[in-house]
Amino acid sequence: MSIRCFTRRIGIHIKIVSVAVILICITVLTLGYFGVTLINGFLTQRFNQRINFMAQYLALNSELGILIDEQNLLKGLTVNILKEDDIRAVEIVDRAGEILVNEVRQIPGPFNAVEKEVFVSSTESSPSWFTGLSVNSGREYIGLVRVTYSRQGIENLILKMTQRFVATAVVLTIIAGIIFYFISRSIVSPLISLADTARKISMGNRTIRARRGGTSPEIARLAEAFNEMLDSLAKGRQTLVQAYEKMTHQEALAEVGKFSMMIAHEVKNPLGIIKSAVEILKTDFEIPRDNIPLNYAEEEIVRLNTLIESFLIFSKPAKPKFEKTDLNRMMEQVIMGFEIQYDNDQLEIISNIPKTPFNAEADFDLLSRGIANIIKNACEANKEKGRVTATVQIRGNKWVLKVCDQGPGIKPADKNHIFEPFYTTKAKGTGLGLAFAGQVVKAHGGSITIEDAENKGSCFVISLFSGGIEQQMEAMI
Repeated sequence: MSIRCFTRRIGIHIKIVSVAVILICITVLTLGYFGVTLINGFLTQRFNQRINFMAQYLALNSELGILIDEQNLLKGLTVNILKEDDIRAVEIVDRAGEILVNEVRQIPGPFNAVEKEVFVSSTESSPSWFTGLSVNSGREYIGLVRVTYSRQGIENLILKMTQRFVATAVVLTIIAGIIFYFISRSIVSPLISLADTARKISMGNRTIRARRGGTSPEIARLAEAFNEMLDSLAKGRQTLVQAYEKMTHQEALAEVGKFSMMIAHEVKNPLGIIKSAVEILKTDFEIPRDNIPLNYAEEEIVRLNTLIESFLIFSKPAKPKFEKTDLNRMMEQVIMGFEIQYDNDQLEIISNIPKTPFNAEADFDLLSRGIANIIKNACEANKEKGRVTATVQIRGNKWVLKVCDQGPGIKPADKNHIFEPFYTTKAKGTGLGLAFAGQVVKAHGGSITIEDAENKGSCFVISLFSGGIEQQMEAMI
């Protein structure tokens, strides 16, 4: 069980290198065994052939010396043979077993011996004295040559060859292991990179992607498939988030509807009674109109009533009643209302509206209220001073309104949420004015976007189309 757990902890890189080294070692050891065996047999055979050749040479050259019993000649032959490194002793005996020559020198063993018989040569040109000594004309045994030799030299040579072979095999194994280590590392490193990428993604970094390319086409295809999977998951997650946000938005609208109905019954009616009571008190008790506490109470009643009406309008918007409407004339009336409301020297409302009519299918009242919310937001952004511009441009069948203020502008992070219900950057805002405007423009098949003004502030751009609502939606697509 512990061995299995240990093997599970070993990485694929170590496993590949280990298997490769084991296979290389087995191959080298197998080849080494057969190689050493072959070399040992070859050297031993050649060594034995050499010794046999020298013994045979001595036997052939000792024939004459044995026949004439010339020991000096035999001794000279023996001394020549002893000059060889591996020869320890040479002994020559006659047919009777009498030792004619016996020369020995001291060299390390172990020792072996080889014997060669000496015969009389059979030749047609043999002298009369030689043939007279022969028993017959055939080959005749006349003596024996015995050569004793040491095997230490050949064994040392075989040992040295074996050691060199083993050393070469070890060096080649190490070199092959190192080469295979780097090869396997180049193969495994992309897999490790993919694992690190997956780990970073699991920790929350969903923008990272696997490095494309790689050491092989298979790794490149794996990285591409991995990135495609991440892109698919990101798209699925984005779709899920959008669906969740939409569902949350719908739930919020439903709650707003319920809450607004409750306010309509529980707050709005009592608020109207309170307002009427304040008017009666002012009349009956002849309270001056400049009474600060009473005026403050009236202002708060009006503010609460406006807030409640905003809830009611947004939560249960009226269904647009599309009629042929001159958008330029509607815009002139909206601007006129704000000019009357802000009739002072601090805030200037500048409009540029073409005189040529632009007819479109629209709900005059609903659309004018939505656009009024945009202009009102611009006036409040200016803190009711400075300049607010409203410019209308006609681009074919497209009607474009651009409302710009000189306020502090809208942060990039707020632009994506500015048309969401209850999202506001104002201290006393409800977050429903711009949301209602966006809802109205969308109901008319138009679009509303936010741009930065040239100097400072923000510009709201509303685009609407002439024709029916179906044509407007097609033009937007």
